Amino acid sequence: MKLAATMSALALLSLGACNSNTSPGNDKEAGVDPAPKPAPKMPAAQALAGIAVEAVQAETMSDADIASIGGQAGKCTIRLTAVGFPSFIRDADGRSGVIKLNGKLIPVRSSGNGLYQDGGLQVVLRPVDANFGSDGRREAEMIVLLPGAKDELGYRGYEQCSKGGA
Repeated sequence: MKLAATMSALALLSLGACNSNTSPGNDKEAGVDPAPKPAPKMPAAQALAGIAVEAVQAETMSDADIASIGGQAGKCTIRLTAVGFPSFIRDADGRSGVIKLNGKLIPVRSSGNGLYQDGGLQVVLRPVDANFGSDGRREAEMIVLLPGAKDELGYRGYEQCSKGGA
């Protein structure tokens, strides 16, 4: 009886160290599971060449993607959920932005009135709420028209601007 209790106690003690992983992923050593790399940046024509545009959807950016475009400080983001990662990031002045489509980061330039374009790709940003809420975000729409597509893609999410963004 004492032997069984001792074995049970040892088993429980050995499980206590199972939550000490400080590396990303399930591996104990960071060299086994390296940090993710950012998606490549390229023009829309190149990023969307040779694919069925009907299958393309806006994607969320990873931390590596966000870091590769200079971070979020002083910028505005469009998130498809209240707490998710962004799918579109624009500069505070609104002149340029980046969207993630087809596993690529695609820079776009503003043409005014919330319209961003590059190589036949069009992204329209429209606020749904007139003012930002106390949590620093407001509802917004992101409409994406892919080159050669018959239909536009519409998303409703949240716009959030960090300090310095407008």
